[in-house]
Amino acid sequence: MSPKAGRGDPRVANLDVKVEVIVIPVSDVDRAKRFYRGLGWRLDQTPPGIVQFTPHGSACSVQFGAQLTSATPGSATAYLVVSDIEAARETLVSAGIEVGAVFHVTPDGPADGLDTERRSYFSRATFRDPDGNTWLMQEITTRLPGRVESDLTSYRSATDLAGALRRAAAAHGAHEERTGERDEDWPDWYAAYMVAEDSGATLPE
Repeated sequence: MSPKAGRGDPRVANLDVKVEVIVIPVSDVDRAKRFYRGLGWRLDQTPPGIVQFTPHGSACSVQFGAQLTSATPGSATAYLVVSDIEAARETLVSAGIEVGAVFHVTPDGPADGLDTERRSYFSRATFRDPDGNTWLMQEITTRLPGRVESDLTSYRSATDLAGALRRAAAAHGAHEERTGERDEDWPDWYAAYMVAEDSGATLPE
């Protein structure tokens, strides 16, 4: 690797790049197409030989096709982010998708059920496509510091935005209880809370 090809080179550090597509290996394109359509993911227009689906609210898409990869079908693992792991699991199960039970990560390995403190990144559930490619859903409501640039807060769907507003409303209610006063500037407080939550900064109290 060139000594300049790293984070120390500002030309590289400031280069905007975005993950656009994940390619997954499948053995039966038509079967995979039916499965991902059943997830409710959007089927996009693509060149011949490429099938592309985009999950609702996602900036990244998934592609598969007979000639796209030499990887073994079923060998892929990828993460999906949801704001409510229980609601997401129930929605998929109601659509006929087999989803594993919710579990949470601990220093000693996976444990059954939700994280007791409902911390971001800890509560998870998995499902697999017909080939065995694994999708691991993880509940994230507050980003770790540095994960999102503080001036680039965004919400990919109305569902995500509604969830953020609900969490801000609950936190603001606790804020008013602590101060004992009605906050007339609640829109500013909501905005500050939502930006801090999305970027991993310290939340207002």
